[in-house]
Amino acid sequence: MEMFYYLVFGALALVVGSLEFNKTNKDRISTSAPFNAFKNNYLVVYSLMMAGDWLQGPYVYYLYSTYGFGKGEIGRLFIAGFGSSMLFGTIVGSLADKQGRKRACVTYCITYILSCITKHSPDYRVLMVGRVLGGIATSLLFSAFESWLVAEHNKRGFEQQWLSLTFSKAIFLGNGLIAIIAGLLGNVLADNLGLGPVAPFDAAACFLAIGMAIILSTWSENYGDPSENKDLLSQFKGAAVAIASDEKIALLGAIQSLFEGSMYTFVFLWTPALSPNDEDIPHGFIFATFMLASMLGSSIASKLMARTSLKVESYMQIVFMISAFTFLIPVIANFLVPPSNVKGGSISFTGCILLFGFCTFESCVGIFWPSIMKMRSQYIPEEARSTIMNFFRIPLNVFVCIVLYNVNAFPITVMLGMCSIFLFMAAVLQRRLMVVAESHRPKTQDWTSIKDKDMEAEPLNI
Repeated sequence: MEMFYYLVFGALALVVGSLEFNKTNKDRISTSAPFNAFKNNYLVVYSLMMAGDWLQGPYVYYLYSTYGFGKGEIGRLFIAGFGSSMLFGTIVGSLADKQGRKRACVTYCITYILSCITKHSPDYRVLMVGRVLGGIATSLLFSAFESWLVAEHNKRGFEQQWLSLTFSKAIFLGNGLIAIIAGLLGNVLADNLGLGPVAPFDAAACFLAIGMAIILSTWSENYGDPSENKDLLSQFKGAAVAIASDEKIALLGAIQSLFEGSMYTFVFLWTPALSPNDEDIPHGFIFATFMLASMLGSSIASKLMARTSLKVESYMQIVFMISAFTFLIPVIANFLVPPSNVKGGSISFTGCILLFGFCTFESCVGIFWPSIMKMRSQYIPEEARSTIMNFFRIPLNVFVCIVLYNVNAFPITVMLGMCSIFLFMAAVLQRRLMVVAESHRPKTQDWTSIKDKDMEAEPLNI
């Protein structure tokens, strides 16, 4: 492997290390011992949940290919996963608010473990069931755990600013360090020990089972809407009214969908973008480099959110603009540098430039996750938190399904250019969110008034 990759990885590691070990008092938030115990418990569980997810990612496509399925069949399996998340996401989100967030987190563990078990079968129908289960689990992963955390944090009377500390640490560990370790562990199991591509899925199931045991033994239950006679349709309607009646929630949902849609498109496109002529690139090492860049972003986010004078709504405009520019780099390079037709070989000079740009984007992703979590904790009403969060994922999943279906229809530069436009739109909407937020005094969402308005409103067709 070329020295270039080691230099990029080493430079990022040095920057991350210096940021973490040279924090000043301004970068630290003074907390209490009970909060630290609560935070550490959540971080352990969240890390185990993310380990179960990250172990699977690099081997899903490869496992399906070893079973003899072609690109079209594998594509349909992926579409089934995102489609399942889109169709069932709001349902499981509403059940989490109604039946309990702890119960929903346990359901996530069970559902994902069952999905892992299906990977042992080469039968296409069994694998399709596994993808559907995986889509449901993904909806719970990105809604139930955050909803439980926010509700439990508030119930225990901890300071609001401390929540940002938990968010930034969760992303630093779960989306950074754990992702790197999971990738290395999966490589050891599947390749070094010769256990095959199904071994990482078995390891993921073990981590999920350990996390589930900790949840069952240490977590308390919390709920969203406390009303006993409210059915799912009423919850959907209430969530829709909340989004429609509060511009801040609607803007937040649009921003999240635009950024995450671009992010998931990047997941599919970075490999062909860096190796358009089948250049020999170390995919696993580049993935670890991206995760290290994400850790850098989360470290920066923790510093930014530790300053009470700096608003999340303000600096995220800059983050979205930088993200938009990183996806313009391939478009600009396509015009300035003549494309090569030489097959194979090492990464090109253009590929090196793109790698730097993509690492910058991953750093923005590391800033995005704790920052969007912070904004969601401020603007989304507690009573329907999981339901609304999964409403936000509907346009995201529609977008990803469309991209997957047409991934070969457009050049990579066109797809990345489209993502750049989406990210610029996110920056504009973020500016609008800041203006709207500043024009209103900070106040708790009046869920009672929304429910009253819900009763007076015309029936919605959901």
